[in-house]
Amino acid sequence: MDTLPQTPAILVSAVNMLLRDEEFDSLESLCYNFNKEPEQLKSYLLANGYTYDEKQRQFK
Repeated sequence: MDTLPQTPAILVSAVNMLLRDEEFDSLESLCYNFNKEPEQLKSYLLANGYTYDEKQRQFK
């Protein structure tokens, strides 16, 4: 995957998959790999109804 999807539902799915499959050990490392700011990603997804669970390392 070269870039992250823009559609919120697909973005959540992609991020959760990358974190679950241990491609990245944290949301921060995933974001930096794709040139995104973690807080921007969290804010964008929060505005679309998704929150990040730090303990489970996934958006819900």
